[in-house]
Amino acid sequence: MLYKEVIRINNEINLKDSLFSGQSFLWIIDTDRPEYYVSVIGRSPVVLRQISDNTLEIQSTSNTVRNRLLPDFISNYLSLDIDHKYIFSEHFPPLYQELWKILGDYLSLRILRQDPFETMISFMCAQGIGMHLIRKQVSMIQQCYGEKTFITLAGKEIPLHIFPTPERLAAVDPLAFSICTNNNRIRASNIVLAAQGVAEGRINFDHPGMRELPLSELRNTLCQNRGIGFKIADCIALFGLGRFDAFPIDTHVKQYLEKWFNSTTALRSLTPASYLALDAEARTFLNPDFAGYAGHILFHCWRKEVKKLRSF
Repeated sequence: MLYKEVIRINNEINLKDSLFSGQSFLWIIDTDRPEYYVSVIGRSPVVLRQISDNTLEIQSTSNTVRNRLLPDFISNYLSLDIDHKYIFSEHFPPLYQELWKILGDYLSLRILRQDPFETMISFMCAQGIGMHLIRKQVSMIQQCYGEKTFITLAGKEIPLHIFPTPERLAAVDPLAFSICTNNNRIRASNIVLAAQGVAEGRINFDHPGMRELPLSELRNTLCQNRGIGFKIADCIALFGLGRFDAFPIDTHVKQYLEKWFNSTTALRSLTPASYLALDAEARTFLNPDFAGYAGHILFHCWRKEVKKLRSF
């Protein structure tokens, strides 16, 4: 049995940009009906389809996801509670008029509130490689170590895999796991160690204080784990812990900071010191409370408009 819901929102959303902008690597596009996007959230297969700018259709094998009613969960997952007018400061449009015109088509991108463990593992896979390869590696982790499930859509059974639990990945042999990391044994070992940290409670994403830590303290706490640097820590904070103030910086972000905002700091190599300097600099022209949210919109716009890159 499929549960189906239609939700309407006050602000526009671009569902495809939101799901396939490099913040999640767990969604697939149905090959027969490309307007349908499919994933497993928790243990529940979920299908999303955009009906209009402010209307979405949700289908799932369960009427609840992670103990929340389906429409309530998806509304939170897609950050539909966030009003777009607060993402960029009121001073941004007049200061960057030409850029604001370009950004117009991207402001309906939503930041996903994802599971922090899945986010951590996904972005530990994502170091220095393109989105296609990241998606392939994350998919292999699901297929090799995740429990099988499926959803039937228009009479077609779509096979899926639940993301493996921390306990499952913690027990994996790092050498065997390296098949999922493009034979990068160091990366495989780091991911297994991180899974062990979550399984054993040393990394406790469920601790009520985790999401409330000052950003610098949260970043430093996450960076105590091998294989997690400032950028991955900020990705975990932004996409996994709902910290919209976290501002991940990679090569594309450095490039748009230099090109669009005339940052001379962005011309320097990305070291821990220059990372923190760029982070502080970005907060002078972005709304600090939504620096990461706005930064990801800028990141997606840069990749598509300037670099002409695909995200899926």
